[in-house]
Amino acid sequence: MPNKPLIAPVPWRDERDLKSLVENRTTYTLDNCELNIFETHQKAANVNLSFGDLVLTTMLKGKKVMHLFDKPGFDYLPGESVIVPPEECMKIDFPEARWDNPTQCIALSISREMIENTFHLLNEKFPDKIWQQEWGLDSNCFHLINTRDLSAVINRFINIGVKERSREKDLIASLALKELLIRLSQTQARDLLEKTYRSHSDSNRLAHVVHFIKTNIREEISVDQLSEKACMSKAHFSRSFKKELGISPSEYILDQRLTLAANYLKQGVSQVQEVCFMSGFNNVTYFIRAFKNRFGKTPKAFQNTHPY
Repeated sequence: MPNKPLIAPVPWRDERDLKSLVENRTTYTLDNCELNIFETHQKAANVNLSFGDLVLTTMLKGKKVMHLFDKPGFDYLPGESVIVPPEECMKIDFPEARWDNPTQCIALSISREMIENTFHLLNEKFPDKIWQQEWGLDSNCFHLINTRDLSAVINRFINIGVKERSREKDLIASLALKELLIRLSQTQARDLLEKTYRSHSDSNRLAHVVHFIKTNIREEISVDQLSEKACMSKAHFSRSFKKELGISPSEYILDQRLTLAANYLKQGVSQVQEVCFMSGFNNVTYFIRAFKNRFGKTPKAFQNTHPY
């Protein structure tokens, strides 16, 4: 998917430093967590890996096929993360890895104490959630497309683990780890909401709002309208929406419109102006600028790289 925020790979180790061409591992130990960077330089299958703590894995470069929970394998690509419970065995294939096209990923194991303390604090300070009852991680939602905020904090954490040399390194990492857990919870909430909003639109205010946005995405939509749909004040609605999903209502609407525009371009709608208005935008210049900011390409260039 071209819109996945990617995380920059770390520098490759020199060939002379490698102990194996499969799953070379560099470890950085910090308070409450351990950052592991894995590099794979040749094709392999059924490589087993497990951790004693919950682990967040994130692809940096290349491709894996991941097998979890005795389910069929799935492609695992840059811009994606997988949350794996403690002691769960990951069975991993590397169908494309080679010396000139290596695979690289991170595995961040996080102590149970850090996870419990962080979410306990959030549930104590911010208990009035609309979508999910509590802050936390849902083991059923384990394969995630990274959001911009999630990618940004993972990038920052890698830099702390690999490059930070100050005496305050563990404290800095601890603060980043708390933010990472928040972003993970928000990313899961958005993913679950996207998958289930229809079935919950009559019983949950946030699902009802999302259903309204998707149904009326080509129309003018205001935050005032949405707060009325949620039966909340504008200020309370805006705070609650961003707190739970990690994105403001306006940003969510823009994201939905840009996704719709990208789908039209992939389907062969060739006129940029037509795509603009079909996607709910009313200004072509703004549409092109927003599209390029999101996808890194103008609508025309995007369509040329995604022929229908």
